[in-house]
Amino acid sequence: MARSGRGLGRQPQGPSGPGPGQGRRIVLGITGSIGACKAPEIVRGLVKAGAEVRCVLTPNGSRFVTALTLATLSRNRVCQDPFDVKDWDMAHLSLSSWADLILVAPATADIVARLAAGRAEGLLDGVILASTCRVAVCPAMDENMWKHRATQRNVGVIRGWGYEVWGPGAGELASGKTGVGRLLEPSEIVERCLRLPRGS
Repeated sequence: MARSGRGLGRQPQGPSGPGPGQGRRIVLGITGSIGACKAPEIVRGLVKAGAEVRCVLTPNGSRFVTALTLATLSRNRVCQDPFDVKDWDMAHLSLSSWADLILVAPATADIVARLAAGRAEGLLDGVILASTCRVAVCPAMDENMWKHRATQRNVGVIRGWGYEVWGPGAGELASGKTGVGRLLEPSEIVERCLRLPRGS
């Protein structure tokens, strides 16, 4: 597939002058965690740095953040349905060939399990499975879910495939408890994206 990604959205105008993210093509996957509320800040930070961002929003992710918000900030159409006729080509293939980084933030225990199993039922897991670019996963979940042996096994599997796992952080969780499972702060996620070697 060509990397032009024609029809998936318009090119962002970006800040004046080249930013540290200039020329980077990032697919941001947003899944169904309260951490999805931080996704707009991630998009804003990456776009401000000059990166082009295209968002893939899962059905549960859309319960926490709207496609309209993500489209407005990214200046690109948000992909939600692999069979949407408004996409110029099969969305999972066109996005996977276009991206030089796929970032999943937040990543639920469910999407981590799907990736570990090599599933491609949804658009996001299909994009990742069809891609050969760098993948970074930012977990966000309850501490007990994070520490469960199944989750730790799944994390080990995707790390073994070369996926990077950023976080989770420690602090107050959605349950009101304090522990490990928080999505990393948007500024840290953006900084990590921008530090990655180009063309990796």
